[in-house]
Amino acid sequence: MKYLKALFLIVITLLGVNCQSTKQEKEVAQHKIRVIFDTDTNNELDDQHALAYLLFNQAAFKIEAITINTTSSGGDIEKHYAEAIRVLQLCNADTLPVWKGADKSFQDILPTLESEHYDGKAAVDAIIDEARKPSAEKLVVLAVGKLSNIALALAKDPSISEKIRLVWLGSNYPEPGEHNQDNDTLAMNYLLNQEIDFEMVTVRYGKPSGTDAVKITKEEINNKMPGLGPHITKPVIGRHGGEFYCFGDYSVNLFEHYTMHSESNSRPLFDMAAVAIVKNPTWAQVYEHPAPLFINGAWVERSNNSRKIKIWENFDRDAIINDFIVSFSPPLN
Repeated sequence: MKYLKALFLIVITLLGVNCQSTKQEKEVAQHKIRVIFDTDTNNELDDQHALAYLLFNQAAFKIEAITINTTSSGGDIEKHYAEAIRVLQLCNADTLPVWKGADKSFQDILPTLESEHYDGKAAVDAIIDEARKPSAEKLVVLAVGKLSNIALALAKDPSISEKIRLVWLGSNYPEPGEHNQDNDTLAMNYLLNQEIDFEMVTVRYGKPSGTDAVKITKEEINNKMPGLGPHITKPVIGRHGGEFYCFGDYSVNLFEHYTMHSESNSRPLFDMAAVAIVKNPTWAQVYEHPAPLFINGAWVERSNNSRKIKIWENFDRDAIINDFIVSFSPPLN
């Protein structure tokens, strides 16, 4: 009888531990950041590194979808889509949904938005569908290219504006002349006038206060990235040719084919920094500001504007780059 009683207590204890463990796992899952990653993947090389970094941080992020757009670099939507698929395959994450988005601009597509088929429809629908899902927290749309897909989604369904936190890598604010911004200025201005949480992760070419300061050298890439990431059995053909079995080796290849424009032989990982500050907001500084507009090649301040946006600056380069490398490294036994 004593034996049966003791056995009963052990079973109850184990069940209690298991229930507690399951509860803790659910709590961790619930605190993951729901995110859509919106990218012009084939543009230069920071998009690929940002996507891979996101994929290797799924303990922090619940990736709902990857949506694709094009900018003036990297070719048409098919080339950007193909590069996203390469990265997902190399990161052993090719079951995640990838949707083709805007090839043209917000202004060009807007008049066709009620048609059965329009440019960017798959990505626009994905953004709307994910934003509509019941959730305790807003869906983060982490955009690292032009803002056409997100602007079209809000034009199609304005009700989702209150359900989205838009974190955009773009702009040299308060100065002009930045790639993502200039590729669809009207989409950006449209969103600056909407009631949507809008966070601008500044680029600021040549300035220490923007993501331009989050640089990595070709030497660091060559020394640290080879062999990193899970190894797949079937090789992926890179956009510059060659066969690759892990993202670390593809990273080296991307840098080999990129012409450095600085004496330090380094290159900013702009887009990756935007992912990093969503993961850990202490790696940059942020402030609220009345939403401006970009008109005739210059920023126009609207100091009395009650609509505020957040502006990110002064990024902790060392913390971000170190976390980037660690994310690719195998766990210690």
